[in-house]
Amino acid sequence: MAKFEGICWAAKQMRYALPRKEYELVDGGSQIYAVSRSVQYALFLAFEGIRFFCRKNSEGRLEVTFLNWHKNLERFRRGMAFNIGQDQQALVPTVEDMESLFIHRYFKEPEMQSFFEGMAGLEAQGYLRPFTVDEEQSIGVTFPNQPAIRAIACRYDRYLGEPFCGVVVPNLVRAVGVNKTGCLKLGVNYLMSVKAVEAARKICPEAASALFLDDNTRGKIEDRLVTEWDSSCCLFALRDGTVVKIPENDLILPSVTIQGIVAILGDMGIKVEERFLTYGELLARVKAKELIAICSVGTAGILNRCHELVLVDGEGAVVAKHVPEKEHPLFARLAAAKDYYWNIYKGTAKPLAGMTVYRYSL
Repeated sequence: MAKFEGICWAAKQMRYALPRKEYELVDGGSQIYAVSRSVQYALFLAFEGIRFFCRKNSEGRLEVTFLNWHKNLERFRRGMAFNIGQDQQALVPTVEDMESLFIHRYFKEPEMQSFFEGMAGLEAQGYLRPFTVDEEQSIGVTFPNQPAIRAIACRYDRYLGEPFCGVVVPNLVRAVGVNKTGCLKLGVNYLMSVKAVEAARKICPEAASALFLDDNTRGKIEDRLVTEWDSSCCLFALRDGTVVKIPENDLILPSVTIQGIVAILGDMGIKVEERFLTYGELLARVKAKELIAICSVGTAGILNRCHELVLVDGEGAVVAKHVPEKEHPLFARLAAAKDYYWNIYKGTAKPLAGMTVYRYSL
């Protein structure tokens, strides 16, 4: 699974107990009980990854910038709601409550200022990681009695990056559609992501990412749908200049970043088709050299173009390999879309329709 590089964590994290609505600042390495529902049974393990940028504004004050992050917070709410019982739903905070909690309490803590000063000096990428745990010491298989939100921030140099190798892994599925968890960022989904990359490395030792198919493992492999990478969504750039985006569904995490990238591509005059893509079509396009590039799109890495995709049959035997056509104009324009997206955070590019920039002075 792709890793963060050059990561530096803040010295403090925050904890917010949902039943009592109690906030506190704790050490960055603060732990939870070894015996807990969250550890033992993955109950109440939802999380988010939210990119931000920190700089000094014209008045010399620290300022953090987010893009469309209310969509991240709403996705986080859905993950929390799935993890608790029907009679606990009132515990889930609103998007506005979480915005206040993360920005106006956690980010404005005096103990956090040196971290943000360092970020502003480096113009580094920032990442806010809110997550949930059951704070009760218990091994009972029930909904959590002490659900809590924690959050910690970090800066980093890069995530995944280019070039990277990917492998199609048809014999594992990240989530099962009938459970409606594939569209949520839950701890229970990511074990299979790690297992899939491990399986991918048996085929290509340099593999950094695995490409999943749908959960219809009894169907013909050619008829199965391509879903997403192990920890990011897909975009497919075709020779005719079209980019294909897979529709959101119960097996695909609704990516906030991909929505922004699609808007930028459209503004560049690039046609984006939102439709399903079978593995059979992908294989045929690779063999016919109609696939210019396949991209990994997500919060941490924004957009990275795969330099080699290994395609296999149902038995795991290699049947084709895709390498990007770097001379095609679309290959460079994908990179330009990535730069534009990050420049919106930095204030050097204008947000497009449907993009909301949130700036806060600390």
